[in-house]
Amino acid sequence: MLTLTFLGVGAAFAKRNFHSNALIEAWSSGPDRQDAPDDTLLVDFGATGPLALNQLRQRERFAYLNDKGCINYPAIKRIFVSHLHSDHIGGLEELAAMNIHVFGNPRGGKGFRPQLYSSPEVLLNLWDRSMRGGLGVLAGREARLEDFFEVVMMQPAGQAMPDRFCMLDRYEFSLVPTDHVRVQQKRDWPSFGLLLGDKQSGETVFYSGDTRFDPEGLGEIMGAAKIVFHEVLLVDHPDAVHATISQLRTLSEPVRKKMILFHFDDMWDSGSYDFVADEFAGFAEPQRRYTLFP
Repeated sequence: MLTLTFLGVGAAFAKRNFHSNALIEAWSSGPDRQDAPDDTLLVDFGATGPLALNQLRQRERFAYLNDKGCINYPAIKRIFVSHLHSDHIGGLEELAAMNIHVFGNPRGGKGFRPQLYSSPEVLLNLWDRSMRGGLGVLAGREARLEDFFEVVMMQPAGQAMPDRFCMLDRYEFSLVPTDHVRVQQKRDWPSFGLLLGDKQSGETVFYSGDTRFDPEGLGEIMGAAKIVFHEVLLVDHPDAVHATISQLRTLSEPVRKKMILFHFDDMWDSGSYDFVADEFAGFAEPQRRYTLFP
């Protein structure tokens, strides 16, 4: 079984529902028969991620995330970074520091290092431009990203680098380039979604990450998937770097009916967007465990 739980479902500037980060859990039997999953993957960990994970650890079926009143960070075995905005990476410094300084060996100084996945451009810039300022020194030496994570660089299919990883030898995760922020042209600034595949059933689930409306680039993937988690911007903007709700409403009904919307602003429940429940699979619910593959 593979499950997905949104730590939060809010956009970058939302003050409700935390940032849109997700916890994926792989189970050999399932949460009803296991105290903890066999494997875990965080899809991004933004600035509100620690607060959201702290809340989640107090829920009944997530007790494995609790360690004596603290977040049990070593329970997070893997992390995928979609891109470098703070609502997607802002919590990684705490996670890394806690794994080394709180959960580490006080004699050897070594802590737990989760696997960290993304493209080379994302991972190199993650350290040099974001995390090095707070984590750049360990006792007696300069630190590196590899001191805190087992770094696994990936590229989309067809390039000279792995394009996927697996959980439980059954579930495959592949990079999908997205059109989020542009420097000069489409996809020239690295950002990625994830395509999740079940080798047993052949079914797929698509998680968009942050992206503009891109039916040409993502339409085939969304059409084939059993579930689509897609980000949304609730207001129209002339140069939106997110897919607007009015754009997503132009998609075919079969695609919309399996599309769960996340990364939305605080006015989502104002009444103006009640049509989402009828036209889409709905708004994502924070801290609800969705079953992706039974």
